[in-house]
Formats: sequence, C-alpha cells, structure tokens
Amino acid sequence: MAPKNPNPDDVLKTFIARAPASRYTFDSERGAPESSICREEGSNLSRECIVLQMQSKRLFEAMQNLGFFCALPMDPNRTYMECTPIPK
Repeated sequence: MAPKNPNPDDVLKTFIARAPASRYTFDSERGAPESSICREEGSNLSRECIVLQMQSKRLFEAMQNLGFFCALPMDPNRTYMECTPIPK
C-alpha cells in the first residue's frame, strides 16, 4: 500500500502553529501546483521554508482563513505575497 500524501491544509496549519505571530511570505510560478511558504522570525530574522502541494490562489485563501492579511509588498519588483497575522 502506497503511503498517503499529507493533506496540504494540515501541513500548513502545523507550520503556522509553530509560530503564529510571525510574518510569512509565499510565492509560486503562475498556475504551478505547488507553492513555497516561508516564515521569518526573531531579531536575526531566521527563515524557514516549506513547499506545499497547493496553488498560490488556494494558499492565499487558506492563509486568510487562518487569520492572516496577505498582500503584495510595496516594492513593485517583488512578486511574492506577504502575510501578517490580523490582531485579535
């Protein structure tokens, strides 16, 4: 029996749960079936990234559902999305 692929929503929730107050960025090629999401935290801005089997539009929706505000950065040369937690 082949191993079951992990649910990308569960993988994302687990990744976010480790540092829910951090800033996240994600990026992918247009129409790509996977996206890279990174967490930046701490005063030295350590960075940890994972690749999810999720299109960027779906990842955008998932991040909003997890309580994040996501937008393009102010620099027009940047194409990734920045997500910050919405204060509760």
